[in-house]
Amino acid sequence: MNKHRQTMPSPWVQRFATLTSAGDTALDLACGGGRNGRWLRARGLIVTFLDRDVSALANLSNVEIIEADLETGGPFPLKGRTFDCVVVTNYLWRDILDDICAAVTPGGLLIYETFGLGNESFGRPRNPDFLLKPGELAAAVKPAFRIIGYEHGLRTEPSDAVVQRLAAIKQ
Repeated sequence: MNKHRQTMPSPWVQRFATLTSAGDTALDLACGGGRNGRWLRARGLIVTFLDRDVSALANLSNVEIIEADLETGGPFPLKGRTFDCVVVTNYLWRDILDDICAAVTPGGLLIYETFGLGNESFGRPRNPDFLLKPGELAAAVKPAFRIIGYEHGLRTEPSDAVVQRLAAIKQ
């Protein structure tokens, strides 16, 4: 499967990104083809795209694109920077969850959606290292964030998968 196949933004991102405004800063972390960041950009946000392979972003201009492998154990490439909105979809590397939370400015929004335990019945990822336990994201962001949306369960579109979704505002 081509990791850049999905082009439509996540409905979860669309639902909660309505809390952002034109001119806000956003980070699309582990962005792949940038489907969510492109949508945020079209809404007038100033988007930074970060991925280890940025080749699918070559047609973007006037944006910040950061090529970085987040799984090397090195320092988080955005240490000390904050964004009004941080979006993470279809990606989990527990070692940087604290860094992701720190990248959200106070009053800012974290939108996170990735695979959960049970997904191994439907496809990849199957490795529990890349599947969230029920409530894991909520536990990771408390007490620094106020959770405004949370789900863990079966998603049927664009394909069957078990996902965990969280939207939260940093206190």
